[in-house]
Amino acid sequence: MHILENGTKLPSMMGVNHKGEAGDMVASVAGSWAAVLLYRGDW
Repeated sequence: MHILENGTKLPSMMGVNHKGEAGDMVASVAGSWAAVLLYRGDW
Protein backbone atom coordinates (compact mmCIF):
# COMPACT_ATOMS: atom_id res chain seq x y z
CA MET A 1 0.00 0.00 0.00
CA HIS A 2 1.30 3.44 -0.94
CA ILE A 3 1.06 6.11 1.78
CA LEU A 4 0.21 9.61 0.58
CA GLU A 5 2.31 12.44 1.97
CA ASN A 6 1.03 16.02 2.45
CA GLY A 7 0.56 17.70 -0.91
CA THR A 8 0.59 14.43 -2.88
CA LYS A 9 -1.95 14.25 -5.69
CA LEU A 10 -4.49 11.43 -5.33
CA PRO A 11 -4.46 8.76 -8.02
CA SER A 12 -7.50 8.64 -10.28
CA MET A 13 -10.48 6.67 -8.94
CA MET A 14 -13.25 5.70 -11.30
CA GLY A 15 -16.74 5.70 -9.84
CA VAL A 16 -20.41 6.35 -10.52
CA ASN A 17 -22.10 9.53 -9.34
CA HIS A 18 -25.66 9.91 -8.01
CA LYS A 19 -26.95 10.33 -11.59
CA GLY A 20 -25.46 6.98 -12.67
CA GLU A 21 -22.73 8.62 -14.79
CA ALA A 22 -19.26 7.04 -14.69
CA GLY A 23 -16.21 9.25 -14.31
CA ASP A 24 -13.00 10.02 -12.45
CA MET A 25 -14.00 11.07 -8.92
CA VAL A 26 -10.69 12.79 -8.19
CA ALA A 27 -10.74 14.93 -11.36
CA SER A 28 -14.35 15.97 -10.78
CA VAL A 29 -13.49 17.65 -7.45
CA ALA A 30 -10.01 18.95 -8.31
CA GLY A 31 -9.20 22.08 -6.31
CA SER A 32 -12.08 21.58 -3.85
CA TRP A 33 -12.75 19.74 -0.63
CA ALA A 34 -14.87 16.61 -1.02
CA ALA A 35 -16.23 13.69 0.96
CA VAL A 36 -16.53 10.24 -0.57
CA LEU A 37 -19.15 7.92 0.89
CA LEU A 38 -18.64 4.21 0.33
CA TYR A 39 -21.32 1.56 0.74
CA ARG A 40 -20.07 -1.95 1.50
CA GLY A 41 -23.45 -3.63 1.64
CA ASP A 42 -24.64 -5.54 4.72
CA TRP A 43 -22.22 -5.58 7.63
